[in-house]
Amino acid sequence: MAKDQVAVIEMIVDMVLGKTEGVSRVDFTPQKIRFPEELPYEQAFERATPESQGIESGRIAELIRELHASEYTDMHHLMIVKGKKVICECSFAPYRSGMWHITHSMCKSITGMAIGMLIDEGQLSLDENVYKIFAHKLNPLVKIFRPELTVEHLLTMTSQVSFNETGVIAGNDWLEGYLDASIGGTPGTQFQYNSLNTYVLSAIISERTGMTMEEYLRPRLFEPMGITRYLWETCPKGITKGGWGLFLCAEDMAKLGQLYLDKGMWNGVQLVPAKWVEESTRMHVESGEDTFGYGYQLWMEERPGSFEFNGMLGQNVIVYPDMDMVIVTNAGNNELFQDCIMLNIIRKYFAPDYRPEDILPENPYAYAKLKRLEEQMQDGTKKNLRIRRGGWQKKTDRRRSHTVHSDLYYRAKELDGKCYVMHPQSVGLYPLVIQVFHNNMTDGISRIAFRNSEEGFYIRFLEGGQWIETKIGFNKVEEAWIILHEESYLVAVQGEFTKDADGNTVLKLEMSYLEEAVRRKIYISFIGNRIETHWYETPGKALIMEGLESITEDMMNHPIYNKIKEWGGMDLAHRLMGQTIEPVIYGELEEGES
Repeated sequence: MAKDQVAVIEMIVDMVLGKTEGVSRVDFTPQKIRFPEELPYEQAFERATPESQGIESGRIAELIRELHASEYTDMHHLMIVKGKKVICECSFAPYRSGMWHITHSMCKSITGMAIGMLIDEGQLSLDENVYKIFAHKLNPLVKIFRPELTVEHLLTMTSQVSFNETGVIAGNDWLEGYLDASIGGTPGTQFQYNSLNTYVLSAIISERTGMTMEEYLRPRLFEPMGITRYLWETCPKGITKGGWGLFLCAEDMAKLGQLYLDKGMWNGVQLVPAKWVEESTRMHVESGEDTFGYGYQLWMEERPGSFEFNGMLGQNVIVYPDMDMVIVTNAGNNELFQDCIMLNIIRKYFAPDYRPEDILPENPYAYAKLKRLEEQMQDGTKKNLRIRRGGWQKKTDRRRSHTVHSDLYYRAKELDGKCYVMHPQSVGLYPLVIQVFHNNMTDGISRIAFRNSEEGFYIRFLEGGQWIETKIGFNKVEEAWIILHEESYLVAVQGEFTKDADGNTVLKLEMSYLEEAVRRKIYISFIGNRIETHWYETPGKALIMEGLESITEDMMNHPIYNKIKEWGGMDLAHRLMGQTIEPVIYGELEEGES
């Protein structure tokens, strides 16, 4: 596994194995994430047929079909802009067009833009020593033993600083943690992906301007480009996270790609210095096997001259200057970064030897088929919803089941008013990825209850003393807001009743977090007066367990992991991880219920 995946896996491993014990929730006051009101895009791209831009509609349709069919590629949004015109915009049910989406590390490239602007304004230089910039925060003794760590080292991910994403789980002063951390090698000599490098770039902007990076960029980048619907989270100290935590709409992501394709120019105004764009988009360091090199906070791509703003699980802006084309993806892939099936599919359709025409004859039939396919993907009629795309094929003791349609009404009525007490109370409604990246740790679900009414069938979860209720869609998804610890998420909920091989009724739920890259899946088996619940999430166990294998050597140097070695070695670690990622929780019918 590449180094750029290790820190993400370590964050989840540390959380699972207890590193968050004693962390005060008040230190991580969550920010309310709200999908903004539906408004028309400001400065939206024109729409055009693919043929008018020299690409066959059929080629794009086949790309959509292959992305959707891939077992490891959970597509949410796809947009293709060529010649400053949108030639493809496809959202995949239950994800809707026009919604903002988590970008993860894709936003690192925006932080890189901000640094270029600050340098152009004369407020910063590439060779400045980071430790001198923050000299007032350093212990005098620490200063003596610090090597030269420059702004450019942060930009190229060659700082060698040991403090990474795992440190933000158990600490409130991320900058202090970074400045006090050890350095594992000579800065500038080796690529080592670390999101805290980007966070420190954001902190530098705040240090020099007195503003958060988001405040600095608002009049210089976002407002001039008509990017108004976004949210960028801050750390506990109020510094824009920089390397993650940004929510953006797909079309606004495409604008940023177009900005760099046009050398920093937008509507005749030079927003980002052209020289900075050129420097950022050339390779400065080798980035490891199966990647194409790293520039300033962005990645090189396979096609000569192409580059990419890349975020884990499938949040990408791919820029092909020679084709005058930008591709945007949002997804929930079961792979983290650059070397993934989704990107390899895109690379196949736009390989280095592919050359689009200047213009092609219009093909109304092929274009109509493409638009119909896009509509089918958004309304879920193509391979109707992901439940039927293998999402429920899990290896359990009760593998055979068949869908029950005729007695839906009976099952819902039978469960009305029933409440089950859960043991142990160790699983949360939010998937692990959300808990880690938004610092919103679970208090554990203590009860699951059901309610049936004329409006529909509802499931209720009691977590941390708070009831969360959502309607279940059976023939279509139902959207609902889930609010926990003052942080809200828009989810789409779909369910079906089945029977297992033993004849027990099973309620299968899929909860898609529409602004995020993750899903939660739950099997609830009704066995007499008790329930057996199996919890899954995507990305999930396979991805994290693969990462666990890759970081075993480093893990075992940590005191927590040394203790695990004494108790039972990596077999125990694997069991703990497996039980946390895909737990089985039991529930007993509450006394007084029947």
